[in-house]
Amino acid sequence: MTRRILTVNPGSTTTKIVLLDGDEALLDRELEHPRAELRGLPDVWAQLPLRRRAVHAALDQARHLLPGLHAVVGRGGLLAPLPGGTYAIGPAMLDDLRAARHGEHACNLGAPLAAELADELGLPAFVVDPVVTDELLPEARPTGLPQVRRRSTFHALSQRGAAREAAARHGLDYDAAKLLVAHLGGGISVGAHLRGRVVDVTNALDGEGPFSPERTGTLPVLEVLRLLESGSYDIPALRQAVLRRGGLFALLGTNDFREIQARAQSGDHAARDAVAALAYNVAKHAAGLLPALTTADDPAPPDLVVLTGGLARSPLLTAELARRLTPLAPVEIVLGLTEALVMARGAAAVLDGLRPVLHYQGRGAA
Repeated sequence: MTRRILTVNPGSTTTKIVLLDGDEALLDRELEHPRAELRGLPDVWAQLPLRRRAVHAALDQARHLLPGLHAVVGRGGLLAPLPGGTYAIGPAMLDDLRAARHGEHACNLGAPLAAELADELGLPAFVVDPVVTDELLPEARPTGLPQVRRRSTFHALSQRGAAREAAARHGLDYDAAKLLVAHLGGGISVGAHLRGRVVDVTNALDGEGPFSPERTGTLPVLEVLRLLESGSYDIPALRQAVLRRGGLFALLGTNDFREIQARAQSGDHAARDAVAALAYNVAKHAAGLLPALTTADDPAPPDLVVLTGGLARSPLLTAELARRLTPLAPVEIVLGLTEALVMARGAAAVLDGLRPVLHYQGRGAA
C-alpha cells in the first residue's frame, strides 16, 4: 500500500517539510528562519512557536495535499541512547527534548512539531533512527582510560536507509546481512551493520574516524597535547578545529569538495594527495571494523560495503574507495536517498506491519 507521509526536519536556521506519496515528493519546502530572530530567543525550545507558524503557513497553501495523509514524522532529536527503529512520539520523549536532558540542537524540535501536526490531523506521529541510535557491542565501549567510554552518535538515518536500499538491490535481507557503511558528507561516519544492528561506528562528533571536509577525525593524542602546551591552540579553538575547521578545510583552505575535485583533476598535487589520503582514511577505518562483523561463531565476511552521502557523488573519491575496499566486499553506492524519504519509509514500514513500533521511555529503556 502506498503511504502518504509528512516529514518535518528542523535545521539550525531552516525547517524542511516534505510530503511524500510513496517515494514521490508532492511538497518540498525549506522554510528559512532569520538568524536575527533566533538569536533573540533564550534556547532552542523557545523557537517552537516561530517554527510552528512557518510550518502552518506553508501547509495552509497545500491543504489539498493533506487528505489521505497516514502519518507525520519528525527528525529524531538528542535523546537518551536507544536502539534504532521507528518510535512513536510520546510524553517521555517530549519531556526529555523540552528539558534538553541529552543536549540542545534544533533537531530536538522535530518531534514536538510532528506531534502537534499529527494531533491536529488525528494521525500517528513518529521519529525514525535518531542520531543517538546506540547498539554498540559491550566490547566496543571501553577505552584505555576508565573515565572515557565510547558512545554512539552518528548519521544513523542516512546509514541505515542506505544499508537497507543496498541490501534490497542485492537480494539481501538487511536484518540478516553484514554490511560496512560509510556516510560521506561534511562529517563522515563508518558503521558495522551486523544483521540489523549497528554494533560499532566511528563517532565523528567525538573526534573519531577519518577526517572529512571539515572535521579532523582521529588525532595522535600526545601531538594534540603538545599543541595545547605550546599555545598554538586553546581548548575552544581546538574544539572548533576538530568539528568545523579541520580536515580538508585545514589542508586546502576549503570544504567544498567540488572545488577540491576540480583542483585535483587539473593537476593540483596538494588537492590530489588530500583526496587520496581521505579515501585511505575512510578505507582504513572501514577495515578496522571487520572484527565487529566476523567472529569464530560467525566467520562469514561482509556482504557489501555501502557508500552514501554527498561525497559519494564524486567519481574521483568513489573510484579510489572502491579500489581499496573491494577486497573486503562488493562496493555499492547509494545516492538520492533524502532524509525525508528515509523517515517516510521508516514510518510506512511500521504502518504496514513490516517493523515494530517502538516506545521511548528514557535512559536504559525503549
